[in-house]
Amino acid sequence: MKTLAHTLLALLFACASLAAQAQNYPAKPVRMVVPYPAGGYYDLLARVIGAKLGENWGQPVVVENRVGANGMVGTDFVAKSPPDGYTILMGGIGPFGISPSLYAKMAYDPVRDFAPVIHVASAPNVLVVHPSVDARSVKELIALARSDPGRLTFSSAGSGSSQHLSAEMFDTMVGVKMTHVPYKGSAPAVTATLGGQVSVLFGTMADVVAHIRADKLRALAVTSARRIPALPSVPTMIEAGVPDFEAAAWFGVFAPAAVPRDIVTKLNQDIGRILQMADVLERISQQGSAEIVGGSPEQYGAFVRAEIAKWAKVVKESGAKAD
Repeated sequence: MKTLAHTLLALLFACASLAAQAQNYPAKPVRMVVPYPAGGYYDLLARVIGAKLGENWGQPVVVENRVGANGMVGTDFVAKSPPDGYTILMGGIGPFGISPSLYAKMAYDPVRDFAPVIHVASAPNVLVVHPSVDARSVKELIALARSDPGRLTFSSAGSGSSQHLSAEMFDTMVGVKMTHVPYKGSAPAVTATLGGQVSVLFGTMADVVAHIRADKLRALAVTSARRIPALPSVPTMIEAGVPDFEAAAWFGVFAPAAVPRDIVTKLNQDIGRILQMADVLERISQQGSAEIVGGSPEQYGAFVRAEIAKWAKVVKESGAKAD
């Protein structure tokens, strides 16, 4: 009986300690890990939101880029960090939605090892080509790809990224074969396409819209169900002749699985308020190229599970491989 009483007492002290921890959170700087290089949309979201959180809390939010294995290095780092709310992640579709089906073994489980905090944003990809590519429409790109299978190359932010799987889905749906050239993040993938080292990119809208407007990249279609206000003259993939083609990159905040519920709730509410600020919306919506989502941790968790199932089907049907 004495052992049981000691165990119950220890549990009560632990619960009281967690409650006090949540009530005083944050009492020191918070680290927000970005699993991709600086310069991309993940990084932009983390820095904009992190700066606002720091202002609100009176504690700095330090953005740390931990790059490697298509976002899995930084993601795994957060999964194995102390579950105290002082290390959080700006995660998204690659490490959470696609990689679980693309890789036979992963060091983390995207559902079991994380507490979803909030769905920050969703952004369609846009099919762009270098101006030297002799295609001004999706149909012309398909004809060009069919004329010499494998000659056209497409860049991506890495194996398992939304850019990679969007292109694989395109190849499967229209019956062509392009060659994948993975990079370590969106910024270098865009740079390679701008330089003509790679011909094609299904780029995250926020990363390529300025280059499209400057005529440095040619937009052929967007991957959303409807046209995008930022590029009103660019058709959807469906309008361009590829039925049922719809894909979007998504981004959101996660914490290690055992983080106290009160801290998850505080993070969700504080970030949710930030997403409604006019100056934040202006920066992260990228003139209508990204949709700000928000919502509860439960809604975000259900969304992540649905995305895992969706992309598992695409990986199976396309035969996509981790390069």
